Amino acid sequence: MAAWGARLAGVRGVLLDISGVLYDGGDGGGTPIAGSVEAVARLKQSRLKVRFCTNESQKSRGNLVGLLRRLGFDISEGEVTAPAPAACLILKERGLRPHLLVHDGVRSEFEQVDTSSPNCVVIADAGDGFSYQNMNKAFQVLMELEKPVLISLGKGRYYKETSGLMLDVGAYMKALEYACGIEAEVVGKPSPGFFKSALQEMGLEAHQAIMIGDDIVGDVGGAQRCGMRALQVRTGKFSPKCGG
Repeated sequence: MAAWGARLAGVRGVLLDISGVLYDGGDGGGTPIAGSVEAVARLKQSRLKVRFCTNESQKSRGNLVGLLRRLGFDISEGEVTAPAPAACLILKERGLRPHLLVHDGVRSEFEQVDTSSPNCVVIADAGDGFSYQNMNKAFQVLMELEKPVLISLGKGRYYKETSGLMLDVGAYMKALEYACGIEAEVVGKPSPGFFKSALQEMGLEAHQAIMIGDDIVGDVGGAQRCGMRALQVRTGKFSPKCGG
């Protein structure tokens, strides 16, 4: 315990991943991971600041929070840093009009964004929407642009649902990068800007916070590159073979 006390010295806030840490998605909305509801409640009763930092891009932030509340979590929409709202701010700031390759469940986040005459592509975890036709349309939009811009909501390889491992947006992002000869701009973990925005909302410096997640690259590696401490849980997509 003394070793853990030293490692956590100076920590004033906790960033929590959601999928694979709090719950596993699936039919009926998914199931909470054992002990996670109680763990969040204990954190909120402590002196630590708590924020939820997720790459969830199949659900709007409001729908995600609603699901978590039904599962028993104490969480509000204002406590969640998610990639779709962050991407909308970037699109508006830069005057970008996206062709959206996203899941219908997150499309409402982009209702106030101009999508006419697209000058960029936004890709997210579209699930069954990742058909050849839809991928090829995104490819065509990018290839027609003089300076193609591809924005990806996260770049995860896979995640875990109750039915098993699911391919994530990163694989499809890489396909478009390769086909178009470009590099995507990532909005979400492990982007440093995404972590910094969460820290800013908490009013903390990087060395004062710790990230807890199941993804060794997106959660742990991304947080550490920002100067935060990080812990990987042995739930979600964690695997002893590769650490997640």
